[in-house]
Amino acid sequence: MPIASSPLAGSHLSWVLVVVAAWLLIGGLGIAALRRFRLVAVVLFPVGACFSVLLMAVGLSAVFGDVESAVLPLGLPQLPFHLRLDSLSAFFLVLIGGVSAGVSAFAAGYFRQGEGTPPGLICLEYHVFLASIAMVVLADDAYVFMVMWETMAFSSFFLVLANHRIPEIRHAGYLYMLVAHIGALGILLCFGLLQANTGDYTFANMRLQHLSPFWGSAAFILAVFGFGAKAGLLPLHVWLPLAHPAAPSPFSALMSAVMLKIALYGILRVSFDLLQTRLWWWGVLLMGLGLCTALFGVVFSTVQTEMKRLLAYSSIENIGLVCAGLGLSLLFSAYGMKAPAALAMTAALYHALSHAFFKSLLFCSTGAVMHATGERSLGRLGGLIRYMPWVAWPTLIGTLACAGLPPFGGFVAEWLLLQSFLFTTGLPSSLLDMLVPVMAALIALIAALSGYTMVKYFGVVFLGQPREDKLSQAHDAGHWERLGMVWLAAGCIVLGLFPNQVITLMAPVTQSLVAASLAQTLAGDSWFLVPVSMERASYSPAIFLLGVLGSFGLAFWLVRKLYHGRLRRVPPWDCGYPWQTARMQDTAEGFGQPIRQIFEPFFRIHKHTPTAFDTHPSYRVTVEDPLWHWLYLPIAALVDRVSRVIGLLQQGRIAIYLLYSFVTLIVVLLVVKP
Repeated sequence: MPIASSPLAGSHLSWVLVVVAAWLLIGGLGIAALRRFRLVAVVLFPVGACFSVLLMAVGLSAVFGDVESAVLPLGLPQLPFHLRLDSLSAFFLVLIGGVSAGVSAFAAGYFRQGEGTPPGLICLEYHVFLASIAMVVLADDAYVFMVMWETMAFSSFFLVLANHRIPEIRHAGYLYMLVAHIGALGILLCFGLLQANTGDYTFANMRLQHLSPFWGSAAFILAVFGFGAKAGLLPLHVWLPLAHPAAPSPFSALMSAVMLKIALYGILRVSFDLLQTRLWWWGVLLMGLGLCTALFGVVFSTVQTEMKRLLAYSSIENIGLVCAGLGLSLLFSAYGMKAPAALAMTAALYHALSHAFFKSLLFCSTGAVMHATGERSLGRLGGLIRYMPWVAWPTLIGTLACAGLPPFGGFVAEWLLLQSFLFTTGLPSSLLDMLVPVMAALIALIAALSGYTMVKYFGVVFLGQPREDKLSQAHDAGHWERLGMVWLAAGCIVLGLFPNQVITLMAPVTQSLVAASLAQTLAGDSWFLVPVSMERASYSPAIFLLGVLGSFGLAFWLVRKLYHGRLRRVPPWDCGYPWQTARMQDTAEGFGQPIRQIFEPFFRIHKHTPTAFDTHPSYRVTVEDPLWHWLYLPIAALVDRVSRVIGLLQQGRIAIYLLYSFVTLIVVLLVVKP
């Protein structure tokens, strides 16, 4: 692809920089209107949403355009900002703009009453976060990449601490920052290896280096470690179930839908662009790590009783599935199998885009429920579809997409991923040829458990009877919140009904990364999605939707014909016991109990059984992450012991410090030869 380069920028790149500058200006205006709720809510956030739409439009156009580069006279002397806009960057700009447009519109209604921090300061942190994310995908050297990566980390840290007066939220924020900086060290070391001791940290120079298998493997492992810490891959996932519930819902939506995808962008950029060497076991490692992460996340999401923790573990699951697709594509690419590599890459990108829309929608709807009811526990909700229909129906679309049901984007993504795992014959290794299709069964299990989790989420929150009397006073979402959720729900629908057009958008990306795309298989028929050939598998969302609508139409016609259009309202079946109450409904704990028993070795379970001496007897089951106790607490104890030993050197006496200097001088004189 030809490269358009200039001292400033190309046409598309110029517009992206305009959006970034506009977001920074909006953040600055937020500081000027520090405590003016209405100005921040109904002016600044909607204007930011309009620029998000502009960014999405620029990204859509840039995917099919030339590669554009620019050198901005910013940063340190002799270290200007090198920027580059290619098809991969443009695709992620579409994701950032499309999701942030809906979330910003939702935030315009969500933040009218504040979230523990002045609204103007929230506006600044929010738009700096968006601007830094957009600059990360434009970065074309390690310097600007790390500057923007750390800006993204710090701005998201302050967003997590919006309600900083609560100790649990401060703990979640500090843990998030700790893991983020540990990951940043891995990324920095990865870039140090990629520049191959040339002293040139531009990505253009890294593309010219051909590392040995050893040093290439070291760089790949550091990249997976560093970016995996931000993405939530095992065992670096522990911050995610704490930070997502701590942050206000619009920030949780952006962190899950956008920030985690930027970590995946980093893995893509290093593995398929900067590294010229690709080994088969890299793909196996990433694929295995992704599947383990996905299974871990979905199993833990089934037993959660708090809405945002459930969605956080669900995000871990979906990130794992995307990494599994990237690993499979890397495996195929290492063996020169371009067509299967393009299929796996398309499935991974489709899942990333689909997850961005439906998970941000679910976090926004959760925020609307929390504002309306004051509750975040599933055990205290129920029956909200009667009082919050504008929240319930978009949420239903999001849960169906997350469950992987047609005709929504989640189904297309998981179906493509399953096809890429099933059609793997031809690998040179017989073990891999047998093992990879077996992993398809694990993907099917993960998809089934994900559907189980979404049934629990929607059913417990919106169906049945209210479990608390105050739920009858719940209010529906405001106009801005409705607009944001409808936008995100529309994204789920578009991704489900127009897969061929979306895959055509991804074709330049897969072509640049694995030198192949699905464009040829899609060119023959616009009605069917054909990943390999019509004889092997095909899917038509239009035909499926027509079949569903036809079934409803036939049922409606039969009712009109046979019963003359009579309408009779009756209560639902009550199992022969008409005095049902909300206490007789299945709870979130009861819904997840079968999964908890089947996968009990995954959990660290504490059971509290009531005794005769309890004033308020209750039975409670607490499910904890075993990795926290097996890995993180021992490391924390070791660090504490080492710190105490090192602390002995700090005596607070000048004589002791002079003695240290004297001993050091004697050692240097003895060791260093003249």
